[in-house]
Amino acid sequence: MRSEVERAVDEPSVPGPGADSLLLRALVAVSADGLAVLNRDGRFAVVNAAAADVLGLPADDLIGHPAPFPVDDADLAGLRDHRRRAVWVTPDGRRRDLEYRLAPLADGTYAAWFSDVTDLLRQQERLTAITRAAASVADAASLRATLDAVANEIVMTANIAAVQILAIDNPQDELRVLGMAGFGDARDFVERLSACRRLGAHVHFMDAIQDREPVVVLNRKPAILADPAWAPLHMFMGYPDWDSFVSMPLMVRGRTIGVINAYYVPGEDPGPNSLAFLEAMADHAAIAIDIAAHLARTRSQAQSDERRRLARDLHDSVVQQLFSMRMQAEALRGQVDNADADPARMRSRAQELADLSRSALADLRALVFELHPLELAERGLVDAVRAHAASLEARTALAVDVQAPPELELDLAIEIQEDLYRIAQEALHNVVKHARAQGVAVRFALLDGALSLDITDDGCGSDPGRERTPAARIPQVTLGLVSMRERAERWGGQLFAGPHPAGGWTVKVTVPAAARDTQLTGEMRSR
Repeated sequence: MRSEVERAVDEPSVPGPGADSLLLRALVAVSADGLAVLNRDGRFAVVNAAAADVLGLPADDLIGHPAPFPVDDADLAGLRDHRRRAVWVTPDGRRRDLEYRLAPLADGTYAAWFSDVTDLLRQQERLTAITRAAASVADAASLRATLDAVANEIVMTANIAAVQILAIDNPQDELRVLGMAGFGDARDFVERLSACRRLGAHVHFMDAIQDREPVVVLNRKPAILADPAWAPLHMFMGYPDWDSFVSMPLMVRGRTIGVINAYYVPGEDPGPNSLAFLEAMADHAAIAIDIAAHLARTRSQAQSDERRRLARDLHDSVVQQLFSMRMQAEALRGQVDNADADPARMRSRAQELADLSRSALADLRALVFELHPLELAERGLVDAVRAHAASLEARTALAVDVQAPPELELDLAIEIQEDLYRIAQEALHNVVKHARAQGVAVRFALLDGALSLDITDDGCGSDPGRERTPAARIPQVTLGLVSMRERAERWGGQLFAGPHPAGGWTVKVTVPAAARDTQLTGEMRSR
């Protein structure tokens, strides 16, 4: 519904020069909105009490003061029907966002009605930042990337100049910087902060960690820059334009695991809405840290399980073969000592001993490679799969053909390479164990930026005319299949395992471009 002022401007009922302006002046005085009359130069001629309150100056001081609303706009006639925004800085340095409408009057003056939308805009910015931070926690590949994204979302709000997200297990431990925005080069921040603590600097965010409560310190920057105990960090802390400080603890199941430090621009003291926003962002950061810790524990358990499996494989293959080699060697020695020994039989035992040693060496090399997956960083994924295929061919009668296009350049983090290598390894293991195949093809390809890895064999059920279901090959959903699928989904990829249209069995994994293009240092949660 239009106000009386809007109707007076749009439909003046008092004829004659200046009549509508006189009516407007009367309405300005009683309006609850910020209303004003501007002269031809765009200066305040009349303001009401609400306008003076919004602008932070007495009405008498505003008369003759330039208004923040441009009156020389070429499209001024259109301002009547459109709300626009302007910025006003109050005498104490606070930035206020104003939404206004402007209309010309018959005597050459202008009617302006406006409201302060600063809090509304900031609330919208905070809600947007919270939503984006939640998406970062869900999608980002590493903890540092996630928390850098959260820190950047906080800084994008209008009243915060810089942010740090710090993790600490207890007050005696060293800090870990997990996210930062708004600062310059901060590579040695932790070392410099430790130097400040040794000099006796009072670190307020440690109070937030110990008390599990937010800490708010007004006008903190001047105090830090004047304190010699903070000298190692004077250059660092002096870089952003900030004044007040808030430290919000990161809580997980009643335990403090870190803090978000927010540095507010001058004139923007943290209020209840801002603290509620920081608390919401702290919840997202805490969730991200907790998830990363859980994934690290899961990976550690997986590594432990893998070591136990390798120990069993070592015992079941290499140790048994070495035992057989010992028995063959002792028998051969007995024949050598016997003058009547059959030379042909001796040659046969020597050949058996050579075959056992060759097989044991191949098994041992395969196990050693599995124990050292970081060799992927040196060989690269394709060559690592080729090396595993060669080892497999040496131990079995299976022919493994690994192909990749010459232009394929895999700029992948070692974690993605390792997961793809393990998928190929498990798929080839299943071929040897279940397929009764003679050959298997391993194909790498790029399609629309996505990396695909396809392992297809010619094993049992390879006749295209023969009806076969996945259950004919794998009787149930095995742990290996679940592990392969989890490794693919960890990077937002997909895995298919089932009959190939041309016969045989195929395992295909696809990793999207988003995972390939991001330099990742941790694990991505399943989408």
